[in-house]
Amino acid sequence: MLCSRAGVVIRFLVQPVTSYTTSTTLSSSSYPKSKSKSKTLTMSSSSNTGGGFKLSESSVLKINKGDITQWSVDGSSDAIVNPANEIMLGGGGADGAIHRAAGPELRDACYKVPEVRPGVRCPTGEARITPGFRLPASHVIHTVGPIYDVHSNPEALLRSSYKNSLSVAKENNIQYIAFPAISCGVFGYPFEEASTVAISTIKEFANDFKEVHFVLFADDIYSVWLKKAKELLQAQA
Repeated sequence: MLCSRAGVVIRFLVQPVTSYTTSTTLSSSSYPKSKSKSKTLTMSSSSNTGGGFKLSESSVLKINKGDITQWSVDGSSDAIVNPANEIMLGGGGADGAIHRAAGPELRDACYKVPEVRPGVRCPTGEARITPGFRLPASHVIHTVGPIYDVHSNPEALLRSSYKNSLSVAKENNIQYIAFPAISCGVFGYPFEEASTVAISTIKEFANDFKEVHFVLFADDIYSVWLKKAKELLQAQA
């Protein structure tokens, strides 16, 4: 079902995709407090970029080391992905950092997302989209990744989180999208396995975006993602 709110196409997903959300990846103690917009980093040209990898003739993947709350490309057709929880009202780690940087308007927008069942606005593996409010990026796509030792098929759910986030972005004419390492913090997903799922899923959308980024705060996750991109993709000339 499609509807329109605040100039954003909202798609609710069980088969389809969706509307609004929020969650956790890194623990709140290890993730930085939000920084002012005046310090925004355009990661596409930042020295924190580990390299570009060709997805297609018109699209590249970039692996960045940094704070996803500061990432943007053009402020109009870009989106960051928030690793949310199912209730979508903020949490720890990257989720909390994104909510702090976006301001209280983000929580208000998430609160207005209808619950699909009590206490659940975005089931695991699905995605929702909201405006970015005070973030430098124009939109936030919220997705809920699996808890590795709890869900029976975490690989399928993680793949769905990436796939549904990309589908929502495509529906809303997003050209530049940045992901964290979904489920790789307190949700316990092994980095090597997660990086394979993430990058292989993004390859399926090779012709749909100008740039897909990973913006990774932790050194060890960044190193694994960069290594995996080198294994699976052709380095950009």
